[in-house]
Amino acid sequence: MSALLAVDKVDLFYGDAQALDGVSLEIATGEIVAIVGANGAGKSSLIRTIHGIEKPAHGSIRFDSTDIAGWPSFRVCEAGIGHVAEGRQVFPNLSVLENLEMGATPKRARALEKQTLERVFTLFPRLSERRRQAAGTLSGGEQQMLAIGRCLMGQPRLIMFDEPSLGLAPTIVQEVFRIVRRLNEEGLTILLVEQNVMASLKIAHRGYVLENGRIELSGSGHDLLNDDRVRQAYLGL
Repeated sequence: MSALLAVDKVDLFYGDAQALDGVSLEIATGEIVAIVGANGAGKSSLIRTIHGIEKPAHGSIRFDSTDIAGWPSFRVCEAGIGHVAEGRQVFPNLSVLENLEMGATPKRARALEKQTLERVFTLFPRLSERRRQAAGTLSGGEQQMLAIGRCLMGQPRLIMFDEPSLGLAPTIVQEVFRIVRRLNEEGLTILLVEQNVMASLKIAHRGYVLENGRIELSGSGHDLLNDDRVRQAYLGL
């Protein structure tokens, strides 16, 4: 399969500190690809660089054969890459409905806003029930659903999830991963950045292990789960 997203030898610096060191990876259309690693490994930096929040010093980021490295975030979003940020980052004083409407900013998304909103409310019935409620009064799990729904409103072809299970109760974590799998089954390509190595590799077609800003291992989700280095370093086995 040809790559929908191809990151090639990307370097990122914060001042003199190097956060990403020659990172290369590929995601084919229809895949779930997991990026796993410890805190500080560079996982969020990679997501932020792909999405244009950070500017790489070197390397290319090709989405659907177009180099988007250094593009501002709104152009990356327009191109079809959605981003469910770490910590959910909903607009707390706006209603659930207003938060969702904020996601329909790309031109193609505005034309389909009504249909997409119906899809989001079908996927997350609790958001439909709370559509007039202020987002800041929702539970953590409900806010994560809202963040995912807001991303879907932009009609992305690829969604990047940055630590979607962070701070959630175990039962809600299971629900979040179920939703990620369902979105993939419905045709979305997924890049999943997650500290929960076991859960993410279980649903991933392929995975990459990021350590100190470098890709150290890659393979199928199944193979990485059974790799002794991964089991010892991240699973405590």
